[in-house]
Amino acid sequence: MEPGVDSSAPPAVLVDGLSYAYEDERWILHEVSFSIAAGETLVLAGLSGCGKTTLCHCLTGLAPKALGGSLHGSVRILGEDIAPLPLPRISSRIGFVFQDPDNQMVTTTAEDEIAFAPENLGVEPSEIRRRVDRELERFGTAHLALRSPTTLSGGEKHLLAIAAVLALDPPVLILDEPLAHLDEWGRSTVREAILELRRNGRTLIVVEHDLTLTDFADRYLLIEEGRVVSDTATPPPGLVDPAPGGSGGESGGEEAL
Repeated sequence: MEPGVDSSAPPAVLVDGLSYAYEDERWILHEVSFSIAAGETLVLAGLSGCGKTTLCHCLTGLAPKALGGSLHGSVRILGEDIAPLPLPRISSRIGFVFQDPDNQMVTTTAEDEIAFAPENLGVEPSEIRRRVDRELERFGTAHLALRSPTTLSGGEKHLLAIAAVLALDPPVLILDEPLAHLDEWGRSTVREAILELRRNGRTLIVVEHDLTLTDFADRYLLIEEGRVVSDTATPPPGLVDPAPGGSGGESGGEEAL
């Protein structure tokens, strides 16, 4: 565990007996329990369809608040149960960067994309400007400020998606397959962004199928058929996902991860 991880502080994330089923479907998660220390980097590993993305949806409140379904158990972020919290308040505590950044791009320029969430939460314009400049500077992407997200490379889109989520200053960040479907430059660029966030003490949850790229992790949580089967400091041996980012397996119209 890195020196920046404060094991004496309350957990940044505490999941207790979490089970979840999409509406009119089978249970995807079964009695999942784990905790993540502040400043820790956790990799969620497992074959496609095992429930990793569904777990992320539960951690961010998207399930069941936006996706419906049934949830048992609890998720606490920074010591607070998220069940009674509205989604905007949850998003300021735990951010979620989707596997496909195109799914969260809603504006016509990169700087507008970063400003979008704070604007919707009523943040003062001067503070929004400060956050936009900060996030563009963080990853060296100021030159992309006026570019349309549709014209960016895969790696640049991932950086923009991360920056847009960080504009809300969430202390916990989930990255869903951030290194998938990128060329060598894109993987290197996004990986360096992850390392920078880690150095700055951000609590990170990384969903990744290629565990050769995740040597930055403190822990690996292995999910099989919606259950936690191991929690180790090294990658689960022999795990090979034959269909990363594939479809089928999880319900509710979500990607099977």
